[in-house]
Amino acid sequence: MDKLKDTLQALIQPLLAIVAGLLVGAIAILLVGGDVLETYREMWKGAFGNFFFLTNTLARATPIILVGLGVALAFRAGFFNMGAEGQMVLGALSAALTALYIPGPGLIKMLAAIIAAIIVAGLWSAFAGWLDSRFGMNLLITTLLLNYIATLFAGYMVAYPFKDRTGSSALSQTQMIDASAMFPKLFQGMTVHLGFVIAIVLALGMHLFMKHTTKGYEIRMMGGNPLFASYGGVNRGKLMIISMFVSGAIAGLAGASEVLGTQYRFLDGSLTAANYAWSGIMATLLANSNPIGTAFAALLLSALQTGGMGMERNTDVPLEISSIIQAVLILFISAKITISFIKRKKAGAKDGSAV
Repeated sequence: MDKLKDTLQALIQPLLAIVAGLLVGAIAILLVGGDVLETYREMWKGAFGNFFFLTNTLARATPIILVGLGVALAFRAGFFNMGAEGQMVLGALSAALTALYIPGPGLIKMLAAIIAAIIVAGLWSAFAGWLDSRFGMNLLITTLLLNYIATLFAGYMVAYPFKDRTGSSALSQTQMIDASAMFPKLFQGMTVHLGFVIAIVLALGMHLFMKHTTKGYEIRMMGGNPLFASYGGVNRGKLMIISMFVSGAIAGLAGASEVLGTQYRFLDGSLTAANYAWSGIMATLLANSNPIGTAFAALLLSALQTGGMGMERNTDVPLEISSIIQAVLILFISAKITISFIKRKKAGAKDGSAV
């Protein structure tokens, strides 16, 4: 019963936050002279209006779900991994270069690209965990700063040594990968691809892992009460490095899914401009790091973003309205974290969960 209650709460909380955001958005729409019902009708159509728009929403949700799941794992263990953006970018770059230069048939290229993305991004994330475990460097700060190193390094790699010079384009990007190495589309002529299936399967698998395995229990115990976990024999340093590796690996998988399923090359700035990483972190926080809830929240955020584009196309209301709604979600998250912190402080708790 408690498990069902936790799952329902993880699904309801993102929905309530979205509703609160829509209410504030309605006020903003009235202030700019728009029609609230028409605006939200067009937003709905832009996200779910027909099968084409639905698949666009699912395609955009794919990297957000994967990033959110990776961050959720670290957060449940009590570790603030804020480096998902850099991990995703390095994973995308690794996937693109591997698919381009490794010999063999398309399936081998695809699998090698996924493995390369997972390993490189996982090691980059684990490096931050090792710095914390070995030298006591604050994980929140190191993961944030490593984002800059990763994105700038990736930008340099595609601006100089691996830049596509076969055409007249001045963009910093790799060459296009072979068609045989691309993720297949789930529906012909639509944008949603195999990566979405991987994301959903991973969400279900992570849910079962966290609820029904010994290691999952250790992760939850470390995140819920680190002192008790240490007394129970859980090695914090080892668990941190493993959790950070897996967390970064999933973020790297998000980058690989964009390269193999959507862009078919690595284009400098394309992943960071879309804010996939920060949307994934937002989804995780909205769902209290519950894997199923994170996937649901990611889908809602994706719908908000794709729906906002449709709203701007068909009404006089600017796209910034959807940004206002997302800002309300951030305030919702901040309030929730603050209230949780105050409750723990009043209870005299010295340690608590990550979110």
